[in-house]
Amino acid sequence: MADSAQSARPLRVLVSEGNSTSAREAVTILGLSGHLVEVCDPSRYCFARFSRFVRKFHRCPGLRDDPAGFLAFAEKLLAARHFDVLLPIHEQGFLFARVQQRLADRVGLALPGFESYRSVHSKTGFSRLLNELGLPQPATRILKSESELRAAITFPSVVKASVGTASRGIWFVRNEGDLEAALRELNASGAFADEVLVQEFVTGATEKAQAVFCRGKLVGFHAYRQIAAGVGGGEAIKRSVSRPQVRGLFATIGEKLAWHGALSVDYILPGDDATPLLIDCNPRLVEPMSAWLAGLDLVGLLLQVSLGETPAAAGESRVDIRTHLAMQALLGCASRGGTRREILRECWRLLAGTGPYSGSTEELTPVRQDWISAVPLAMLALALLAAPKSALGLARGGWGAHLLDPASIRLIESEDFR
Repeated sequence: MADSAQSARPLRVLVSEGNSTSAREAVTILGLSGHLVEVCDPSRYCFARFSRFVRKFHRCPGLRDDPAGFLAFAEKLLAARHFDVLLPIHEQGFLFARVQQRLADRVGLALPGFESYRSVHSKTGFSRLLNELGLPQPATRILKSESELRAAITFPSVVKASVGTASRGIWFVRNEGDLEAALRELNASGAFADEVLVQEFVTGATEKAQAVFCRGKLVGFHAYRQIAAGVGGGEAIKRSVSRPQVRGLFATIGEKLAWHGALSVDYILPGDDATPLLIDCNPRLVEPMSAWLAGLDLVGLLLQVSLGETPAAAGESRVDIRTHLAMQALLGCASRGGTRREILRECWRLLAGTGPYSGSTEELTPVRQDWISAVPLAMLALALLAAPKSALGLARGGWGAHLLDPASIRLIESEDFR
């Protein structure tokens, strides 16, 4: 567990959504560090409400359907109640970066300039940035029409819409049938009104890294490898790793963009000694509990940066620290065709800490430290036992109104957005 990089006094922190795994883990870290946490979210039953660390919940308009209403709600809340830090734990950062001058005098907030944020928020923008910097990525083409995609595709490939999170808008295309299915969804979503990216399919180990920057300088870095997959591209089991080469790539990106705040990148290692290929970027922290349990408090560093402080660069996080997300493990088991018997066996292994969970620590629902987190975990287990095939639908329930879509992005980017 990390030594908290926290202020001498408890901070009052407003977390900008409460339904993502990243928000739930940030709430745990903030609570364990002694901070006073409030959460706003459009769902009254959002994930973070099931935590003893949340002092107050505020139901707000959805970011996707009403970004102006969400902003007005946030500004009214900041005016009515004192907060030291506003923590844009998910895609709310896109909106707050757009209007951060309006927020700067009201609350501590760590975000880069809007153009820098926008350049890595889209998959095509991130790919162009990597090309500009000469940083490694799979062979990539950016396309603007169905005909261009049909002409460019080779099998296997990965097709990506320009905007998407939680593995939305990503298709693994191995044959003509996969291509036709991807094209139907791309056309239905209007993805070609923007741009579509097609990348070479690369096999290898999937890893993720996340960092905190202070005015372009990297002050904290952590990386982990996916040991077992959950559902929707998430990790069920992780192991922390040391990646000085990836840390160097991060530093280059952060310096170029004068990044201020949190940044996460997904990459593939085709082999143990191979060059890491960067494949995706999120301008935020993604599930920061792995770093916390490996001895690095990235959330605490982010709070310091939000308050205008300049923290010293943190040391390396510990390697070979295994963590897991029980909910992802159960969803992954069911989504791969697991029977009720197999789901029950997975429940027992999680409860007993045996099999792949031996020596691993739960990071999403830490029941011993936060007993209320057992409620959504138990509800999920019962739902999967009742209907094992419901796994994907249950996972998609987290892809809700707190996320952006192309229409809401265009609205926020527009010159007359207020």
